[in-house]
Amino acid sequence: MVTLHTDGSVSVKDDGRGTDTRVDEHGRVVKKPVMATKDLRFFDFPEAERLPDGHPRRGMSVVAALSEWLIHTNRRLNGSWSQRYEHGVPVTDLVPVEADGTTGTCVRFLPDEALRSRWSLTTGDLARWSQHWPDLTARLDDQRDSGDRSGP
Repeated sequence: MVTLHTDGSVSVKDDGRGTDTRVDEHGRVVKKPVMATKDLRFFDFPEAERLPDGHPRRGMSVVAALSEWLIHTNRRLNGSWSQRYEHGVPVTDLVPVEADGTTGTCVRFLPDEALRSRWSLTTGDLARWSQHWPDLTARLDDQRDSGDRSGP
């Protein structure tokens, strides 16, 4: 589900297993570093698998870096956590989130002003991009005119 919020932010939410998050031997919650570091499986590796639309795979670190803020909420069977980033840099630790019986990942971000002023996501964009992933079902919830003034 892609949600366009009235504050200009975008949420992308799935119902998968959630980002790999574990408790280390000292009892600290540790997550895969997908938001604030280059995904080294794909950067600087010309033979890296491309996305179905032909674009290079770069990882969520690009979205985080190009956003004023980003909140990554992760729900797994063994616990749920959230973390906030500003311009790609984590500004909070992993914060426990109350379980709601679901699993999946939600990334809500506010694109940098320079990006927001040049482009706006449409239902047509989602339909066009979804053609490259036949097993993907994407829905767009455009709340920009509905009066939803909630923020992160």
